[in-house]
Amino acid sequence: MGKLLYGSSGIEIEFDDRTLTHLQIVIAAKLRRKESFFFSWKDDPAIGDGRSSIWLDSSIPLYFKFAGGRVPSINREWLDILTASSNGSGGLQFTEEPGTGSSNGGAANGAGAAHGGASGPATVR
Repeated sequence: MGKLLYGSSGIEIEFDDRTLTHLQIVIAAKLRRKESFFFSWKDDPAIGDGRSSIWLDSSIPLYFKFAGGRVPSINREWLDILTASSNGSGGLQFTEEPGTGSSNGGAANGAGAAHGGASGPATVR
């Protein structure tokens, strides 16, 4: 389970490494262009099953911590979907990877690999 560490407040948002890699690509592209935006996802049921959002800006420190040492293959279709979302008025809205068969409409995987590698809700600490 990888983590997106946000700001100096110590907020940790857990995602599986595959999800985190795709998010890193999309987020880095936006921040490289000095574009600020919201990033929103569905929370893991263990922390309330709600929704969460953070404001991303190039002045706010981000740290991507991956659990594994290998970079996963990149799904171009998923990147296109996430990028299109990030360019909308609502900011980056996390969506499941196409073809995973998951229908919870959620965000990143905070529940571990119990979903067979598919993405699920995010856990924030």
